[in-house]
Amino acid sequence: MSEVPQAFGRIALIGYGEVGRILAEDLRTQGLAVAAHDLKLQQPAQAAAPQAHAQEHGVQLHAQAAGAVAGADLVISAVTASQAVAVAEAAAPHLQAGAVFIDMNSASPGAKQRAAGVVDAAGGRYVEGAVMTSVPPYRIRVPLLLGGPHAAAVVAPLNALGFAAKLADERLGVASATKMCRSVMIKGLEAMVIESLSTARHYGVEDAVIASLYETFPGIDWEKQAAYFFQRVIEHGRRRAEEVREVAQTVREAGLQPWSASGTAERQAWVADLADAGVFGQRGEAGFARSADWRTEADRLLAAVAQERQR
Repeated sequence: MSEVPQAFGRIALIGYGEVGRILAEDLRTQGLAVAAHDLKLQQPAQAAAPQAHAQEHGVQLHAQAAGAVAGADLVISAVTASQAVAVAEAAAPHLQAGAVFIDMNSASPGAKQRAAGVVDAAGGRYVEGAVMTSVPPYRIRVPLLLGGPHAAAVVAPLNALGFAAKLADERLGVASATKMCRSVMIKGLEAMVIESLSTARHYGVEDAVIASLYETFPGIDWEKQAAYFFQRVIEHGRRRAEEVREVAQTVREAGLQPWSASGTAERQAWVADLADAGVFGQRGEAGFARSADWRTEADRLLAAVAQERQR
């Protein structure tokens, strides 16, 4: 099998949502050839946005994963957590020998190990990737932990492209375990803040609760943090719910019952259902999930709950 290249020339993105588009933009500014595939391209009602973005930034779109990965020496999988193994299975037969496949999905260590088996058996080089915080503020320089036997060899070539990658461990599962355990806390905090402050808003005690939080944790701007949490869950609750279900599976793989993670997944999915129903405004509206005051979104949420009770 060929050595890992010192530089990547042709790059394929599997998943052309928020993360995929950000990576495409930053890679294309360097003049790199970028191809992409997303399941939404097979759905006419959802294909327009990715097609317009790809045309603007010079990304070659493919309706099937096979077309996107053919000839690529670097493939980046950035899809919803539940599709991590399926994407590896779809892409693996079409990888050129020695191609690096970076799985950036928020999947459990067990899922990553299954995906690695598929890719490596097909002659590719599977690298586990764990994105350690939200991508938009950092873009391509988002902190990225790499794992697996091929990981050390790709750190330098990736960082040459602008990534902020570092080796977690040569054992598969360590990087994703780090990510998943962090998500128990971070995604759980998102769900708890939405649940706590929405309930406080209902009882008219939100200012007292916020004041108490400031007193206990003075280093956090709770007003700003709450607005950010509401915004991110309203926009990406579906994806977050899938991730936290993988988090729950990670906890199970450790032999524990994922009581907290399971509840977090349900809360995130519930908010996503409300968003899909238009409770927070239609997607694309200027005000959608962009309120500087979390109270606006909490009021919308509570109004939807009240309406449901009256049915």
